[in-house]
Amino acid sequence: MHRAAKAALSTLTLLSLATLTACGGDSGTDADSAAGKPDTTETAAKQPSPAEYLAKTMVTTSEVKGLKVDEMDEEFLFAKSPDELTTDKPLCAPLALAMNQLPLGDPRADLTRSVSGQIESERKTGIGYTYITLTSYASGGAASALADVKKAVEGCGGGFTAKSKESESPYDSVTAEKVTPAGDEALGFKSTLTVRDVQHTVHTEVVRSGDTLAVYFSVDGMAIANARPSDAKLSPTVVKAQNAKLA
Repeated sequence: MHRAAKAALSTLTLLSLATLTACGGDSGTDADSAAGKPDTTETAAKQPSPAEYLAKTMVTTSEVKGLKVDEMDEEFLFAKSPDELTTDKPLCAPLALAMNQLPLGDPRADLTRSVSGQIESERKTGIGYTYITLTSYASGGAASALADVKKAVEGCGGGFTAKSKESESPYDSVTAEKVTPAGDEALGFKSTLTVRDVQHTVHTEVVRSGDTLAVYFSVDGMAIANARPSDAKLSPTVVKAQNAKLA
């Protein structure tokens, strides 16, 4: 990540943003009956773990030409785990998690990447950094987590405050946004926050594909660092490419 971008994200943070056993019989009958059947141990061994699946599914730089996909730098995280984040309104916790690149609900694995740069065709839309958080769940977990986000969007319109061990981030408002249909279900919302008397708008989209969630979040860290208003939109290129890999 470029030094200027790091500095911006650092300022952003300081300003409150930001898992077979097999049993076999000894008798010849059991052995004979097993002949010709698939080796379940071998089959299980070929199945990727939740973490491996997410790593394979995450978009890469070559899939979003003109942009760069990077690993997250823990130095600039608002909180390193959901346990480190609290909200003054419990209902709003899913929103704080989504906007701070933290997994929702009860995940089996999660992975986050940041995407930087701009494509000329998107330059006028005020696109900043787009963050992607992919999370894998046991059956039903992704749908439940998304339902919690929906309830939060509906009930937290007046804003809320998120807190971590060292930072505090007040969000002034939350508003639902229309998004392009994707996956099994999707929703979007925007939130406003005021930093040094300057208002900024950030955008979030959550897409469920089976038992996987993709959370997209955009913010213009340089604008916040330089005290100029911002309204950073999600990169359509990034969202489209990632949704295609989840389909």
